[in-house]
Amino acid sequence: MQASLPLLCLPCAGASATMYLRWRRALPRWIEVVPVELPGRGGRLGEHFVEDFDRMVAQLCAEHEGVLRGRYALFGHSMGALLAWGMAQHQRQQHRPLPSALIVSGSAAPSQRDPDRFLDITDDAALIADLRKQGGTPDELFDSPELLRMTLDTLGADYRLCRSFVHADPASLPVPLHVLAGRQDDIAPWRMQAWAAETTHARFTLEGFEGGHFFIRQHETSVLAALARHLASALMAAGGVDAARALA
Repeated sequence: MQASLPLLCLPCAGASATMYLRWRRALPRWIEVVPVELPGRGGRLGEHFVEDFDRMVAQLCAEHEGVLRGRYALFGHSMGALLAWGMAQHQRQQHRPLPSALIVSGSAAPSQRDPDRFLDITDDAALIADLRKQGGTPDELFDSPELLRMTLDTLGADYRLCRSFVHADPASLPVPLHVLAGRQDDIAPWRMQAWAAETTHARFTLEGFEGGHFFIRQHETSVLAALARHLASALMAAGGVDAARALA
């Protein structure tokens, strides 16, 4: 089955597009995984970081305009979830095609983000402590001064981007919205449930997985099965593929 649905995947803070590369082999072939690289990391290491949320969203929509003209879906984890939602809102505001589905994980709803979350995380020591608290960072990184320096610079810039976010109470999105959450994550359940207000579509789900903030790595097989299921439903609703082929 040929690729039928591009899935733009937005990374979490401090990460690059490589966090999604393995999904290309693990997801069904009809899902075209498009790992989104942000400025200042990975293949864009020579570029300046973007530390303003609205500017980052507009830039990403411009850079991926070709994909966003047709049928597509958005996924993001943690900071990436906020960026994915921002891109969908930008598309709505510009009267451009909306995603067939928006899937977010490991992030409080935009309207319920903790304003103090990044307030005191401004130096290396605080960034390292936060990395260790969140988990998901290989021990080898802390033993490599060069890799640690790159990670801290990226994480600091991304946290400043998150601090720049302001929820201006935009209209809810008329798209299917699926939320994935770690049951042991420290994000309060009511902050996750608040995503329900971000869509007017009948298809809203909130699904819990065992694990902390990086449950998408700890239970990747289950997460990818959920992604495939939600995307298949979106395509079937749009008349793109029949159920048997989508879920194969």
